[in-house]
Amino acid sequence: MSRTIAASLVQVVILAFVHLADAQQAKKAARIGLLVPGSQSAFSVRIDALRQGLSELGYVEGQNIVIEYRYGEGKTDRFPDLAAELVRLKVDVIVTASTLSVQAAKKASGTVPIVFTAVNDPVGTGLVASFARPGGNVTGMTNLSQELDGKRLELLKETFPKVIRVAYLWNPSTSSSEMRAAAQTLGLQLQALEVRASNDFDQAFETALKSRAQALITSPSPVFITHQKRILDFTAKNRLPAIYPTSDYAAAGGLMSYAHSNLENWRRTATYVDKILKGTKPADLPVEQPTKFEFIINLKAAKQIGLTIPPNVLARADRVIK
Repeated sequence: MSRTIAASLVQVVILAFVHLADAQQAKKAARIGLLVPGSQSAFSVRIDALRQGLSELGYVEGQNIVIEYRYGEGKTDRFPDLAAELVRLKVDVIVTASTLSVQAAKKASGTVPIVFTAVNDPVGTGLVASFARPGGNVTGMTNLSQELDGKRLELLKETFPKVIRVAYLWNPSTSSSEMRAAAQTLGLQLQALEVRASNDFDQAFETALKSRAQALITSPSPVFITHQKRILDFTAKNRLPAIYPTSDYAAAGGLMSYAHSNLENWRRTATYVDKILKGTKPADLPVEQPTKFEFIINLKAAKQIGLTIPPNVLARADRVIK
């Protein structure tokens, strides 16, 4: 009888330890809310870069972290509801990638840590107090898009010196007006074509053709990333030289891109997540600026629309797609 009681006690102790271990494991599984401004397909490579960064820091999805994915599909009016949903799920940190999605997350919660992977002007838009001391519950990586506007136009003009009229696809909600100043300096006539949603593209493209645009440039915006193929098809069909604000475009068949390394930003974001999960407050994590930039030329795209890239411009490219 005593042996039976002893055996039962051993089983009880073992079960207690198992349940305790399970409870500790469950407690260790941090919950990350990923609010993606665009579609899953458009952001898949970037999300993989984030996962890679997390993996390098010892985080394995499904083991010690759980990632809650929410996709805005380029529809900015969905951001507030998606952000609120992540807050209700009691995530430990929200990672997102555009000014509007950060604003939505910030409005949904003033306490849940928020990390952005790439925004244009976090200070000017009120997301943070300063780069060195963000304050509040928001921090992350910038993309220096505004500072690169002039460089993109400069590369476009150097590659195609006869170009004067440039169509500029932009979303006032996520872009600045500094492109106009850069165009004026280079002697270019910039035609700003406002696109806030998917149903604005047809009118913008029609206006570009009527005004006899000789080239095209776009601003970074979730709606443009989601409808990237639509933009690339338009420039290819109308044989318009173009330069884009992220490397995704050139990789997908666009002519040229000049930008910070998107993938590096997303991978680096994992460092913020790691520090926050270990107890550091976003207010104490300075906003970082990108240090790696890429000028990419797609020669296959150039050949398809009958354009020749000057040798001096080719020599400046960090990567040439053939």
